[in-house]
Amino acid sequence: MKSKITSKFQVTIPREIREKLHLSVSDSIEWKIEENRIFVEPADKPFLKYKGSIKVEAGNIKEDILEARKMWILKNK
Repeated sequence: MKSKITSKFQVTIPREIREKLHLSVSDSIEWKIEENRIFVEPADKPFLKYKGSIKVEAGNIKEDILEARKMWILKNK
């Protein structure tokens, strides 16, 4: 695949690559140079390393709000 460098030295990442790597606006990428070759890869998203490590069950928002209100009332008597 090819991309052109604009007058502002910007390049467009082809759609196929963006989709395969799940890149979106505001994501960061890293540029690496090794022996006159350029490598571009998504920058690490540190918070994603915890994805799936905390198991959370579906909640009941209505009950959670009522419980929070009760706790607030007890705390602020």
